[in-house]
Amino acid sequence: MRVIDYAKKLSKKCDLFAKSIIEETNVSYATNPLNYAWDYHKSYLTQYSGLGAKTLLLGMNPGPYGMAQCGVPFGATNIAKNFLNIQGNFVDPSSRHPKRPVLGLEFERQEVSGTRLWNLLRDIWQNPQDIHKNVFLVNHCPLLLLGDSGRNITPDNISGKAVNSLLYECDEHLLSVVQELQIERVIGVGKYAEKRANLALKDLDVEITTCWHPSPASPLANRNNGEDWRVNVKKVLLGENS
Repeated sequence: MRVIDYAKKLSKKCDLFAKSIIEETNVSYATNPLNYAWDYHKSYLTQYSGLGAKTLLLGMNPGPYGMAQCGVPFGATNIAKNFLNIQGNFVDPSSRHPKRPVLGLEFERQEVSGTRLWNLLRDIWQNPQDIHKNVFLVNHCPLLLLGDSGRNITPDNISGKAVNSLLYECDEHLLSVVQELQIERVIGVGKYAEKRANLALKDLDVEITTCWHPSPASPLANRNNGEDWRVNVKKVLLGENS
C-alpha cells in the first residue's frame, strides 16, 4: 500500500527536522509517533486506507493523550483498541517529555477531541469499515510538540526555517495521499488544517472546506453541551440539508 510508504517517508523527514525545531523555537520536546508507535499507525493504514473513502478529514498534529499514544489520527486509546482494532507494539521514546509518559494502547486517560470525533463518526456509520468507506483521517503533521512544562504546542504557533521545511514535507505528504486515494473533498478540522490543505492542494480539483474543531478548549465545541459542534460537523460531512 503506497500510503504506508508515504507515511514512512514523512516519518523520516520529520526526524531530520526535530532537533532544529527545538533549537529554533520554544519547543523543548519533539517526538514522532510514526516512529515509536509505527505498528499502531500501520495497523490503521492497513485496515482502513483502502476502503474507498473520497472525503478526507484533516487534523493538525498529535496531542499527548491521543495519537501520541495510539498512532491513530484524532486517536483515543479506548477507540483505537476496542473499536478500530488497532494492534501492534510501541517503544517508549527516549526523547519524550518526562511528564508525558507513553503507554500505548494501555494509556488510561482518554483524549477528549478524539473521543468526540470518533463517537460522532460511529453514530453516523456504526462500524469502522463503513466509516472508512466514507471518510479517511490524516493529521497534517505527525510530530508531538511540547514545551518545557509539557504544554502542547501546535504548528501554527511556531515559525522558522526548520518549521517551514517540516510543513513543506507535510504538505507533500498530504498531496500524495490525496492523489493516491483519489480524494475528492478535504475537510480541515479547524481553520489551520483548512489553510494547509489549500496550500498543499492548490493545483488539484479538490473541494476544500472546514468544520469546527472538537477540542474542549474551543467554546464552539462546548456550546450547548457539544450539540452545536455535532450539528456543525454532521452538516459538513453529510450536506447542509442533513
